[in-house]
Amino acid sequence: MAVEGWEDVPAEVRRRHVELAAEIEDHRARYYEQDAPTISDAEFDRLMRELEGIEAEHPALVTPDSPTQKVGGAAVGLFAEVEHRERLLSLDNAMDEEELAAWAERVATELSGIDYHYLCELKVDGLAVNLTYERGRLVQAATRGDGRVGEDITANVRTIKEIPHQLQGEDIPELVEIRGEVYFPTEAFDALNASFAEENERRRQENEERAREGKRPRAMIRLFMNPRNAAAGSLRQKDPLITASRPLHMVVHGIGARVGFDIDCQSHAYDLLRAWGLPTARHNRVVGTLEEVRAFIKQYGEQRHSVEHEIDGVVVKVDEIALQGRLGATSKSPRWAIAWKYPPEEVTAKLASIKVGIGRTGRATPYAVLAEPVKVAGSMVQYATLHNQQVVKAKGVLLGDTVVLRKAGDVIPEILGPVEDLRDGTEREFVMPTHCHECGTELRPMSEGDIDLRCPNAQYCPAQVRERIAYLGGRESLDVEGLGYVAATALTQPLEPAEAPVKNEGDIFGLTEEQLLPIKVLVRDQKTGMPKLDDRTGKEKEVPFFATTKGEPKKSLALLLENLDKAKDRPLWRYVNGLSIRHVGPVAAQALAREFRDLDRIFAASEEELAAAEGVGPTIAKAIKEWYAEEWHREILEKWRAAGVRFTEAGAEEEGERPLEGLTVVVTGTLAGHTRDGAKEALTSRGAKVTGSVSKKTHFVVVGDNPGSKYDKAVQLGVPVLDDAGFAVLLDRGADAARAHLGLAPAGEAGAPEEAGPAA
Repeated sequence: MAVEGWEDVPAEVRRRHVELAAEIEDHRARYYEQDAPTISDAEFDRLMRELEGIEAEHPALVTPDSPTQKVGGAAVGLFAEVEHRERLLSLDNAMDEEELAAWAERVATELSGIDYHYLCELKVDGLAVNLTYERGRLVQAATRGDGRVGEDITANVRTIKEIPHQLQGEDIPELVEIRGEVYFPTEAFDALNASFAEENERRRQENEERAREGKRPRAMIRLFMNPRNAAAGSLRQKDPLITASRPLHMVVHGIGARVGFDIDCQSHAYDLLRAWGLPTARHNRVVGTLEEVRAFIKQYGEQRHSVEHEIDGVVVKVDEIALQGRLGATSKSPRWAIAWKYPPEEVTAKLASIKVGIGRTGRATPYAVLAEPVKVAGSMVQYATLHNQQVVKAKGVLLGDTVVLRKAGDVIPEILGPVEDLRDGTEREFVMPTHCHECGTELRPMSEGDIDLRCPNAQYCPAQVRERIAYLGGRESLDVEGLGYVAATALTQPLEPAEAPVKNEGDIFGLTEEQLLPIKVLVRDQKTGMPKLDDRTGKEKEVPFFATTKGEPKKSLALLLENLDKAKDRPLWRYVNGLSIRHVGPVAAQALAREFRDLDRIFAASEEELAAAEGVGPTIAKAIKEWYAEEWHREILEKWRAAGVRFTEAGAEEEGERPLEGLTVVVTGTLAGHTRDGAKEALTSRGAKVTGSVSKKTHFVVVGDNPGSKYDKAVQLGVPVLDDAGFAVLLDRGADAARAHLGLAPAGEAGAPEEAGPAA
């Protein structure tokens, strides 16, 4: 419907407005009604921002049916429609610091001279649900829908164990609407999709047989794209028994219509909801300043993967209910709240090709090459792992697909799956290569039942040597500054007509300035990655890596040699891990160092003795013996020994140097006196076992700033918690002294945790 002034808007702007509105409505239907989005949240936000910008500049285009004036999506039709007693509004977003500050300034201007507080809470990436209780009894559960009308999903919501059918306590209201998010825990989501992938592989094999028999193939199961998608799909099952089989959870975060009680602050409402037996969030915080809001946002931006559910931002609210009423709302959003959005961790992108990389243990790993770099989780990404050839099949990824890409924190970007609704028929299947592209050796499984294909040419394959050297210099091994991937590539490439200075790990500690100065590397185009050509010769352009153009040593040369010399005196587990023995990672390496305390003793031990060590087992034991059986591997160790590498754990020959033997410790947060790795090494060198999760078997949890959920779990289980001062006591004087520092009695049975008192 055209309004006054519409004809004054330029035709191209009107045309773009119509296109955007139609595109956004289509994406809304896919997201809210079909649970099958074809773009990421960030891309949807970008489209909506563009539409809002057009309407801000041309108000005549704003109509009641514009996407900017709507909340959520319409009811789907699978379930009966229900009208909410009080409308569910959606939140405006702050995508950067400027927008957050502008919102806070508007609030401050409106509430000038009034004392108020901010309530900060995590923005759960789930499905919005409205629970209605009458005289304490759950009578209805409904989806958000368009904010006014949603779908009746009462039968399905009743299957979620933590949602009470009857409120607890004495002061039960006559009526209350409770708002929250139903979510799918991250770990459970991964397990569900893995089970679907396994079933799809089974059906694929079955369908090959059915095809030979002329029978119709069984349909494949569509994997969920993300936990929010899984939660929505699980709640919208016609059969509540299917919903009941899914590990759904809910967190409540607000109150709608109410009769029979009143509340003064949003944060006090959570105390009331908790008393009624409802699941409330554990991470909320009331603060008084915008700086404290920023600190909360920063904390969970760094720890967003320590939470049991997906979060995509932080919700900031004015805490006082009366002031919320004073600030009011627009047609779709409250003015007293805003959602800070973290950089997106999922985007959609066009898949250009799938290539195969060879890792340090010879594993052939398919990886996706995107048509264009995309920004995800704050960084530009053009490559993403696909793990192995079976995963490519199980995920149903085809060359030419539009795919969903995820990068969580520091984790390698991963392809979650294809957006099947965007296929046009030109896509084609990926075929795994049969030979290593770097050395030409035939790829094969290395043992019976091995899914992965590997290049067996471990000694001479350029890719494996390069990857092993880079890993040896990395943070999880010797942590040598100056020995990263680029340096590893330079060190392992041949110097015509001479050989490469580093043929394997054994050569690292014997490097000299004379060997490093001649090394040159190809100059590559930043956009294409292809070698640049020399304008004069027409050949690939090379430049010195460790020398200046005048042939003088760069500072990086002296730094590398100096750091390699320092690396001869690292904790034992770092050498064990740096050898790239299959199945031996940092955890197993630490277990071996803790048990044997000497590299020669590790390799002299029998397979049975190795397997008996805690945290090792028969698979790792067998891999160690197989590694050491290779003569060229033993030569690496001899070269290291000759270069002066210390093979014995510090204090191994002395008595009483393992005072923390038998203790299990978890380290979390930022410590003032140690890095995270330094704290772990201090513990393991004294005999303690450092793990990543808190359980009843944990003896201590060492907590720094911003500890996250591990601290909460420690308090819940009664595990003693040590701050920096308590950690120093543990290291210097042992477990009993650390317990005394907390006011606890000594542990009763050696090596077994005792029921702890209040954590410090």
